[in-house]
Amino acid sequence: MTRSPDDLPPALPALRRTLAIGYRAEPRLLLANFALTTLTALPDALMALWLALLARGVSDHDRRLVLGAAAGLWLSATSTWLLRLVLVRVDRRFRDRIAVALESHVAHLQASVATIEHHERPAYLDRLAMLRDQVFALDHLFASLFSVAGWLVRLAVTLVLLASIHPALVLLAAAALPPVLAASWRPGRERAVEQGVAWHDRLARHLFALGATAGPAKELRVLGIGEALVARRRAEWEAWYGPIGRVRLGSAVWQALAWAVFGSAYVGAIVFVAAGLDAPASAVVLVVAAGGRLSAYVGGAVGEIGFLRGYWLEASRRLAWLEDFAAAADEHGDGEAPATLAHGIRLEHVTFRYPGSDRVVLDDVTAELPAGAVVALVGENGAGKTTLVKLLARLYTPTSGRVLVDGVDLATIPAAVWRERVAGAFQDFYRFELRAQEVVGVGDLPRIDDRPAAEEAIGRAGAGDVVTSLRAGLATQLGPRWEGGVDVSYGQWQKLALARGFMRDAPLLLVLDEPTAALDAETEHALFERYASAARLAASAGRVTLLVSHRFSTVRMADLIVVLDGTRVVEQGTHAALMAAGGRYAELYRIQAASYAT
Repeated sequence: MTRSPDDLPPALPALRRTLAIGYRAEPRLLLANFALTTLTALPDALMALWLALLARGVSDHDRRLVLGAAAGLWLSATSTWLLRLVLVRVDRRFRDRIAVALESHVAHLQASVATIEHHERPAYLDRLAMLRDQVFALDHLFASLFSVAGWLVRLAVTLVLLASIHPALVLLAAAALPPVLAASWRPGRERAVEQGVAWHDRLARHLFALGATAGPAKELRVLGIGEALVARRRAEWEAWYGPIGRVRLGSAVWQALAWAVFGSAYVGAIVFVAAGLDAPASAVVLVVAAGGRLSAYVGGAVGEIGFLRGYWLEASRRLAWLEDFAAAADEHGDGEAPATLAHGIRLEHVTFRYPGSDRVVLDDVTAELPAGAVVALVGENGAGKTTLVKLLARLYTPTSGRVLVDGVDLATIPAAVWRERVAGAFQDFYRFELRAQEVVGVGDLPRIDDRPAAEEAIGRAGAGDVVTSLRAGLATQLGPRWEGGVDVSYGQWQKLALARGFMRDAPLLLVLDEPTAALDAETEHALFERYASAARLAASAGRVTLLVSHRFSTVRMADLIVVLDGTRVVEQGTHAALMAAGGRYAELYRIQAASYAT
């Protein structure tokens, strides 16, 4: 798979892509929001003009000018209030709708990535964690961008008014550049530091969850590590916030100096008009009012630019990165998954390293998984069994070598197409807190509410006792956090997960990766024997049933046993043949048998 580079995409293209999402989702509300935001700026910026005219009318005793200026002040104040009232309602409706569109887009992107690299690579986890924190507020990007446009309209009107007194007063805008530059530089610097220490924040949150949730409560108290956990959480928080606090303090000092430059220029402009030009009082009032508002406008624009560049633009760049990553992972192969397996699945010189790591997890693995066979994959912890399962499920692509399905390179078969022909249950299953029917039925989504199919899968998994114990059977809501929900034991959850793996009727590959680890050895042995018998009865479909277990006595009924040791396949054969060979399998089998005997 082609992976996107670690660098985030450029800011402006990323911003355009985010705006395009908003326009596609709500074009009318987006345009209305932009128009109202910029239109609201105009009457506000004209306030300085009405004040100057009012001062001239008073000094010249011009009643008509005073009334005209008063009418202008009333019009500006009233229209500003009315436009803001409408804007608040339009903006709220737009943000509610755009938030749903953006959150759905991010969820879809993460779910559509064919591999799970972005869930296991630390650098990507940090980036995704920051994106998840920001996506719920990414709708603010539009408001921030429109607000910048409004501030720029105010600044333009104000500069025109100042230039009407003297062209040199336009230089006040140049004096505003230092605050703008400081505001533009500050957030990028802060975000770079934040991303560098994001893993400390993730760890601090994890430690907080450990100490504040029910799951680990018993073990924490028995072990007596509560105080140590609190201290470690505090240390990780300090490691996260310390660098951030220092960079924020430094940038605040530079920003204060930049504002001092603008303040000096503002006072100098007033003195220049009042003393240097010997201008009338109305001109001084205009400079004081417009210059003061210029300060507010620059402050508002600087603040929004800071948020826009440091928060919303960075969020847009992370969103664009996720889009690029999902697109790079979306391989459009032209291969097709066979309807049935005639020969089986073959691994040819497969080597694999996890992205970002130099450690070899699987090294030059070659193995044949015959069609219609029950294949057991055994080995000590860390031998690469689960990694091999991930490769077969196309959750990863081999670093080198290839996996062939009846001679077709698995990498050329679209991941979604292949996974429709794969079923299985895993040790690290997920607890779907849904109705029991849905907990099982989600294993074959088109039949999620098919009760007979669910009951058949439950029977295959030996999970009938779990459903019988539920007060409403398959209609029972699982999970104590929900109204009427009930909790079940870990072993019962695992049986339901196993039933979920049996929902698909005719998979080409059925993977059972330590699916009964929570059960005793005798129960696991009986269940695996049942699965092996059922698999042999369905051998005409060519299905490969792959059993992964750390209990050697359980897998002796398999047609083929593949032994992994130290990242390599060291032996293959039946139980009898491997025992007769007296190799690694026989050694591990005797060690485990002796431990059970004692």
